[in-house]
Amino acid sequence: MTDRRALVAIDLGAESCRVSLLRWQGESAHIELIHRIPNGPIFNPDAGPNGELRWPLDRIQQGVEEGLRKAAAAAPEGIRSIAVDGWAVDYVRLNPDGTPVAAPYCYRDVRSEASKASADALLPPSELFAQTGAQPLRINTVYQLLADQIDQATPWLNLPEYILSWLGGRRVAEYTNATHTGLVDLKTGQWSAQLFELFGLDVSVAPPIVPAGSVIGKLSNGLKDLPAFADTDLIAPACHDTASAIAAVTQNLGHTAYIVSGTWSLVGTVVDSPVTTKEAYNSGFTNQGEAAGGYCFHTNINGMWLLKQCIDHWLEAGRSIDLVTLVAEAESVKPYPERLDVDAAPLLLAGRMPERINYQLEAQRYARNDYSQQSIPDEPGNEPIFARLIFESLAARYAEVIKNLESLTGRSFQRITILGGGSRNALLSRLTEEATGLPTFPGEAEGSTLGNFAVQLASLESPGGLTPESLRNWASFLTTPVSVSTG
Repeated sequence: MTDRRALVAIDLGAESCRVSLLRWQGESAHIELIHRIPNGPIFNPDAGPNGELRWPLDRIQQGVEEGLRKAAAAAPEGIRSIAVDGWAVDYVRLNPDGTPVAAPYCYRDVRSEASKASADALLPPSELFAQTGAQPLRINTVYQLLADQIDQATPWLNLPEYILSWLGGRRVAEYTNATHTGLVDLKTGQWSAQLFELFGLDVSVAPPIVPAGSVIGKLSNGLKDLPAFADTDLIAPACHDTASAIAAVTQNLGHTAYIVSGTWSLVGTVVDSPVTTKEAYNSGFTNQGEAAGGYCFHTNINGMWLLKQCIDHWLEAGRSIDLVTLVAEAESVKPYPERLDVDAAPLLLAGRMPERINYQLEAQRYARNDYSQQSIPDEPGNEPIFARLIFESLAARYAEVIKNLESLTGRSFQRITILGGGSRNALLSRLTEEATGLPTFPGEAEGSTLGNFAVQLASLESPGGLTPESLRNWASFLTTPVSVSTG
């Protein structure tokens, strides 16, 4: 390798955004978390009858800029490339000069409920799934676009690609991220002009789709005057953070299921061809683009959002909560006698999560006419009981999904790789092993960042660019014997 300049990976998360720096030490890579940006949607109760939930875009951009300045100061050899991944489906509407029309909505905003119902009347969801491979969830970009009270000729960019554009890249939609919109034709891998027309959307303002690993320009905003950014490429990696996390998996996934455990839990495997059967649709599975070809075939499960919302509620009530301590205390309490439907609609919403959990348990008892169990009082000392219930319910749901996954793919899984922050939760891993009967192996907690770097290196250094082989080789290089620092 002749170019020894550093690389930067920006990973946008629903709870925090991270800027990481890769530098070379001899023939090894050293990765350091340079900057972390606290994040979370902001609810405005005064905006309309239901209020509105938006992302703090200004704060995210300010934090990204601060992180990049820190990276430039830490890397006197210069920065070779920057790539951005993040969560899917949310987007930024653009003024003619490329600035945001407004802060982007969060996918949890309720405005898309009505627009999804209208879209379903035009095209049955099962038919949309057959055409796009994407499970027609109301959070998908297509329903959010339809909900916008704005001229549909207003251009838009998904959030990671917007950050790349703001840094100086051309306006694009990276393929793995585009597949989450519900508007990409499975057969062509391009926008479906037919669907845009059917839904009254303007395909001419949709950004052109490019493959993962595409170089889309040079850094050219205000940061370009820093010496480290004199000749820095902007790369669209696998812009969807799950596809980036999967890009960091080094083993063959043929007989391995994955659980990407974070705000959401994504349970699935990688397949060569999309699975769009009626059974896949009814089981809630989706087909999303993978970085080097193939598809991430998984289903979305409500994940650590449940516990995070509980913790936020308890902190607001003045209780002192430490996550590591809470997990340890949950280990010592008795198994909870019920299982929570973690995907119930009320549990996808923000606020008052302990109350929502009890309400959902009561609804389940009513449905089965069994009132032998009492609600969990939301009072100090009962926090580990709520945590234990959440972990046991997630493990039970994982087992159900993996059983369906084996049936849909015709595979027999031998192991589960757990990626993301949940890979550090030993209790949840043990409960998952008990529920599924399969051994679990922790993957990279910062898998999206490592996958982001792997895509950059494969794009820049490997003959032929991004291929399954080059991506796996670089992922293996970065996971052994990479040195990782948290800054």
